[in-house]
Amino acid sequence: MNQVREVYAAIAARLPYHVGAGASGHGVPVAAVGDPKWISDQVDLAGKLYRHGDRRTLGVLWWYSASVVVPAPTVESLVVTGSALDPAAVRLYPQADGRILAATADALCSSPGSALRDVFQSAIDAVSAVTGARARTLWAIAADSLANRVLWTGGRPELALSLADDMHELPKPRFVSVNGRDYVRRGSCCLVYETGAAKCVSCPRQRPEERSARLSAL
Repeated sequence: MNQVREVYAAIAARLPYHVGAGASGHGVPVAAVGDPKWISDQVDLAGKLYRHGDRRTLGVLWWYSASVVVPAPTVESLVVTGSALDPAAVRLYPQADGRILAATADALCSSPGSALRDVFQSAIDAVSAVTGARARTLWAIAADSLANRVLWTGGRPELALSLADDMHELPKPRFVSVNGRDYVRRGSCCLVYETGAAKCVSCPRQRPEERSARLSAL
Protein backbone atom coordinates (compact mmCIF):
# COMPACT_ATOMS: atom_id res chain seq x y z
CA MET A 1 0.00 0.00 0.00
CA ASN A 2 2.93 2.35 0.59
CA GLN A 3 3.82 2.09 -3.10
CA VAL A 4 0.24 2.89 -4.10
CA ARG A 5 0.21 5.93 -1.83
CA GLU A 6 3.49 7.13 -3.32
CA VAL A 7 2.08 6.72 -6.83
CA TYR A 8 -1.03 8.70 -5.93
CA ALA A 9 1.06 11.44 -4.30
CA ALA A 10 3.02 11.80 -7.53
CA ILE A 11 -0.16 11.80 -9.63
CA ALA A 12 -1.82 14.44 -7.46
CA ALA A 13 1.25 16.67 -7.65
CA ARG A 14 1.23 16.61 -11.44
CA LEU A 15 -2.48 16.12 -12.17
CA PRO A 16 -4.59 17.90 -9.52
CA TYR A 17 -7.78 16.86 -11.33
CA HIS A 18 -6.83 13.22 -11.83
CA VAL A 19 -9.64 10.70 -12.14
CA GLY A 20 -9.47 9.71 -8.48
CA ALA A 21 -9.67 13.27 -7.15
CA GLY A 22 -13.46 13.33 -7.20
CA ALA A 23 -13.99 9.89 -5.68
CA SER A 24 -16.31 9.73 -2.68
CA GLY A 25 -17.99 6.86 -0.90
CA HIS A 26 -17.04 3.22 -1.30
CA GLY A 27 -17.55 2.88 -5.04
CA VAL A 28 -18.04 -0.43 -6.82
CA PRO A 29 -15.39 -2.94 -7.97
CA VAL A 30 -14.56 -2.75 -11.65
CA ALA A 31 -15.78 -6.35 -11.92
CA ALA A 32 -19.29 -4.85 -11.92
CA VAL A 33 -18.81 -3.89 -15.58
CA GLY A 34 -19.04 -7.59 -16.38
CA ASP A 35 -22.33 -8.06 -14.52
CA PRO A 36 -25.27 -7.94 -16.98
CA LYS A 37 -27.72 -6.87 -14.25
CA TRP A 38 -25.49 -3.96 -13.18
CA ILE A 39 -24.93 -2.95 -16.81
CA SER A 40 -28.68 -3.10 -17.48
CA ASP A 41 -29.33 -0.76 -14.56
CA GLN A 42 -26.69 1.70 -15.83
CA VAL A 43 -28.16 1.63 -19.32
CA ASP A 44 -31.61 2.33 -17.87
CA LEU A 45 -30.15 5.41 -16.17
CA ALA A 46 -28.53 6.47 -19.43
CA GLY A 47 -31.95 6.24 -21.08
CA LYS A 48 -33.30 8.74 -18.57
CA LEU A 49 -30.27 11.00 -18.94
CA TYR A 50 -30.43 11.14 -22.73
CA ARG A 51 -34.21 10.77 -22.98
CA HIS A 52 -33.72 8.02 -25.49
CA GLY A 53 -35.16 4.53 -25.72
CA ASP A 54 -32.97 2.56 -28.11
CA ARG A 55 -30.85 0.26 -25.98
CA ARG A 56 -28.24 -0.36 -28.65
CA THR A 57 -27.57 3.36 -28.85
CA LEU A 58 -27.64 3.68 -25.07
CA GLY A 59 -25.19 0.81 -24.69
CA VAL A 60 -22.75 2.54 -27.02
CA LEU A 61 -23.21 5.88 -25.26
CA TRP A 62 -22.75 4.39 -21.80
CA TRP A 63 -19.63 2.47 -22.82
CA TYR A 64 -18.20 5.50 -24.61
CA SER A 65 -18.35 7.41 -21.34
CA ALA A 66 -17.29 4.57 -19.04
CA SER A 67 -14.42 3.36 -21.22
CA VAL A 68 -12.58 6.64 -20.75
CA VAL A 69 -12.68 6.26 -16.96
CA VAL A 70 -12.03 2.53 -16.53
CA PRO A 71 -8.38 2.68 -17.76
CA ALA A 72 -7.66 6.11 -16.30
CA PRO A 73 -5.95 5.11 -13.02
CA THR A 74 -3.64 2.78 -14.96
CA VAL A 75 -2.82 5.32 -17.64
CA GLU A 76 -2.30 8.20 -15.21
CA SER A 77 0.07 6.16 -13.06
CA LEU A 78 2.05 4.95 -16.08
CA VAL A 79 2.44 8.43 -17.55
CA VAL A 80 3.39 10.09 -14.28
CA THR A 81 5.45 7.41 -12.52
CA GLY A 82 6.11 4.56 -14.94
CA SER A 83 4.37 2.16 -12.54
CA ALA A 84 0.89 0.85 -13.37
CA LEU A 85 -2.09 0.81 -11.06
CA ASP A 86 -3.87 -2.49 -11.60
CA PRO A 87 -6.96 -2.29 -13.88
CA ALA A 88 -8.42 -5.28 -12.04
CA ALA A 89 -8.14 -3.41 -8.72
CA VAL A 90 -10.04 -0.34 -9.91
CA ARG A 91 -13.09 0.95 -8.08
CA LEU A 92 -15.66 3.03 -9.96
CA TYR A 93 -17.81 5.81 -8.50
CA PRO A 94 -21.05 6.10 -10.51
CA GLN A 95 -23.19 9.21 -10.34
CA ALA A 96 -26.93 9.03 -9.72
CA ASP A 97 -27.54 9.50 -13.45
CA GLY A 98 -25.33 6.52 -14.37
CA ARG A 99 -22.26 8.43 -15.51
CA ILE A 100 -18.90 7.35 -14.09
CA LEU A 101 -16.66 10.33 -13.45
CA ALA A 102 -14.18 8.98 -10.90
CA ALA A 103 -12.11 5.85 -10.36
CA THR A 104 -9.33 4.70 -8.05
CA ALA A 105 -7.14 1.60 -7.69
CA ASP A 106 -5.46 0.10 -4.64
CA ALA A 107 -2.82 -2.18 -6.16
CA LEU A 108 -0.07 -2.18 -8.77
CA CYS A 109 0.50 -4.64 -11.61
CA SER A 110 3.32 -5.59 -13.96
CA SER A 111 1.24 -6.36 -17.07
CA PRO A 112 -1.20 -3.45 -17.50
CA GLY A 113 -1.99 -4.16 -21.15
CA SER A 114 -3.18 -7.72 -20.61
CA ALA A 115 -5.00 -6.72 -17.42
CA LEU A 116 -6.83 -3.93 -19.27
CA ARG A 117 -7.70 -6.38 -22.00
CA ASP A 118 -9.45 -8.66 -19.48
CA VAL A 119 -11.45 -5.78 -17.99
CA PHE A 120 -12.43 -4.47 -21.43
CA GLN A 121 -13.43 -7.96 -22.58
CA SER A 122 -15.67 -8.49 -19.57
CA ALA A 123 -17.39 -5.14 -20.01
CA ILE A 124 -17.82 -5.46 -23.76
CA ASP A 125 -19.30 -8.94 -23.43
CA ALA A 126 -21.84 -7.66 -20.89
CA VAL A 127 -22.76 -4.45 -22.74
CA SER A 128 -23.17 -6.35 -26.00
CA ALA A 129 -25.34 -9.04 -24.39
CA VAL A 130 -27.57 -6.52 -22.60
CA THR A 131 -28.02 -3.95 -25.37
CA GLY A 132 -27.28 -5.65 -28.67
CA ALA A 133 -24.40 -3.27 -29.43
CA ARG A 134 -21.81 -4.97 -31.63
CA ALA A 135 -18.66 -6.11 -29.85
CA ARG A 136 -16.55 -4.77 -32.72
CA THR A 137 -18.08 -1.31 -32.21
CA LEU A 138 -17.40 -1.44 -28.47
CA TRP A 139 -13.76 -2.48 -29.00
CA ALA A 140 -13.29 0.45 -31.38
CA ILE A 141 -14.64 2.76 -28.69
CA ALA A 142 -12.25 1.24 -26.15
CA ALA A 143 -9.30 1.89 -28.49
CA ASP A 144 -10.22 5.54 -28.94
CA SER A 145 -10.93 6.01 -25.23
CA LEU A 146 -7.61 4.50 -24.20
CA ALA A 147 -5.73 6.68 -26.69
CA ASN A 148 -7.60 9.81 -25.59
CA ARG A 149 -6.88 9.10 -21.93
CA VAL A 150 -3.17 8.79 -22.72
CA LEU A 151 -3.13 12.15 -24.51
CA TRP A 152 -5.27 13.90 -21.89
CA THR A 153 -2.86 12.70 -19.20
CA GLY A 154 0.13 14.12 -21.05
CA GLY A 155 1.41 10.86 -22.50
CA ARG A 156 2.63 10.15 -25.99
CA PRO A 157 0.85 8.09 -28.66
CA GLU A 158 3.53 5.42 -28.27
CA LEU A 159 2.16 4.50 -24.84
CA ALA A 160 -1.31 3.88 -26.22
CA LEU A 161 0.15 1.77 -29.02
CA SER A 162 2.23 -0.21 -26.55
CA LEU A 163 -0.79 -0.99 -24.36
CA ALA A 164 -2.83 -1.90 -27.43
CA ASP A 165 -0.19 -4.45 -28.46
CA ASP A 166 -1.37 -6.67 -25.59
CA MET A 167 -5.01 -6.50 -26.73
CA HIS A 168 -5.48 -8.32 -30.01
CA GLU A 169 -9.19 -7.44 -30.19
CA LEU A 170 -8.40 -3.74 -29.87
CA PRO A 171 -8.07 -1.80 -33.13
CA LYS A 172 -4.74 -0.02 -33.39
CA PRO A 173 -5.20 3.55 -32.13
CA ARG A 174 -4.64 6.23 -34.76
CA PHE A 175 -3.48 9.78 -34.28
CA VAL A 176 -3.41 13.03 -36.23
CA SER A 177 -1.44 16.21 -35.60
CA VAL A 178 -3.35 19.50 -35.86
CA ASN A 179 -1.53 22.78 -35.24
CA GLY A 180 1.32 20.84 -33.64
CA ARG A 181 -0.91 18.96 -31.19
CA ASP A 182 -1.73 15.25 -31.25
CA TYR A 183 -5.37 14.17 -31.40
CA VAL A 184 -6.94 10.74 -31.68
CA ARG A 185 -8.15 10.03 -35.19
CA ARG A 186 -11.27 8.31 -34.00
CA GLY A 187 -12.60 5.19 -35.62
CA SER A 188 -15.61 4.99 -33.33
CA CYS A 189 -18.78 7.04 -32.89
CA CYS A 190 -20.55 7.54 -29.57
CA LEU A 191 -23.92 7.95 -31.38
CA VAL A 192 -24.83 10.96 -29.24
CA TYR A 193 -26.21 12.64 -32.36
CA GLU A 194 -28.96 10.00 -32.40
CA THR A 195 -30.32 11.60 -29.22
CA GLY A 196 -30.62 15.00 -30.91
CA ALA A 197 -27.26 16.39 -29.80
CA ALA A 198 -24.60 17.76 -32.13
CA LYS A 199 -21.82 15.51 -33.36
CA CYS A 200 -18.57 15.59 -31.38
CA VAL A 201 -15.72 17.71 -32.74
CA SER A 202 -13.68 14.61 -33.62
CA CYS A 203 -16.64 12.48 -34.78
CA PRO A 204 -15.63 10.15 -37.63
CA ARG A 205 -19.10 10.51 -39.18
CA GLN A 206 -18.33 13.85 -40.80
CA ARG A 207 -16.24 14.88 -43.76
CA PRO A 208 -12.48 14.78 -43.05
CA GLU A 209 -12.09 18.43 -43.95
CA GLU A 210 -14.91 19.37 -41.58
CA ARG A 211 -13.33 17.41 -38.74
CA SER A 212 -9.93 19.01 -39.40
CA ALA A 213 -11.47 22.49 -39.45
CA ARG A 214 -13.29 21.87 -36.15
CA LEU A 215 -10.14 20.50 -34.51
CA SER A 216 -8.14 23.49 -35.76
CA ALA A 217 -10.70 25.87 -34.31
CA LEU A 218 -10.59 24.00 -31.01
